[in-house]
Amino acid sequence: MRSYGEYCAIAKSLDVVGDRWTLLVVRELALRGACRYTDLRNGLPGIASNLLAERLRDLEAAGVVEREEAPPPVAATLFRLTARGEELRPVLDGLMRWGLPLMTEQGEGEAVRSHWLVGALAQMLVDEQPGGPAVALELQVAAEPIAIELRGGSVEIGVGPLEGPDAILSGPPRPVMGLLLGLIELPEAEADGVGFTGDPAILDRVGARAVSVGRGARDGE
Repeated sequence: MRSYGEYCAIAKSLDVVGDRWTLLVVRELALRGACRYTDLRNGLPGIASNLLAERLRDLEAAGVVEREEAPPPVAATLFRLTARGEELRPVLDGLMRWGLPLMTEQGEGEAVRSHWLVGALAQMLVDEQPGGPAVALELQVAAEPIAIELRGGSVEIGVGPLEGPDAILSGPPRPVMGLLLGLIELPEAEADGVGFTGDPAILDRVGARAVSVGRGARDGE
């Protein structure tokens, strides 16, 4: 791990988590909890196995990650965030909010995992009709479905199928996310390959906090 050699809190933080892939390893453990090595590999498409092992060693040495041996029937080594590592959650939340406008574009071949989108949606979605009946919306945008349940003013989001959802939203991640975040309307999303079944009023029920899309995010600058 190389150092910036600066007596600065930001520089010292980047000495620990500024290397490529490091914060994404932290992201996986923050979003998913304790993970096996293979779980981390699956959640970090593109990382070499030896580099992941190196990043985990560095994070352990810095007191950000710890390992434990899970008892049978799992019988595997699990990696989890330490208390010090958990303090990075607000940093991840801030980066997620800052990066939401950049998700208006999806490059060719960019990987997607359902739990990544859960984190972004949890930051943004609100129940616009807190007094309404409970409704359940299922997203089908990646290998695993995403469940969005609204009840009593709260929004619960997780990975996994719903039993008898009130509506299903399916299609490419970019237009689906754009629709849910209020950046595009349903006709435009449908033109981009999004399918919707159920009561369209459910989409009005699912609101989003304002997302400011800067010129660079729109134009790819």
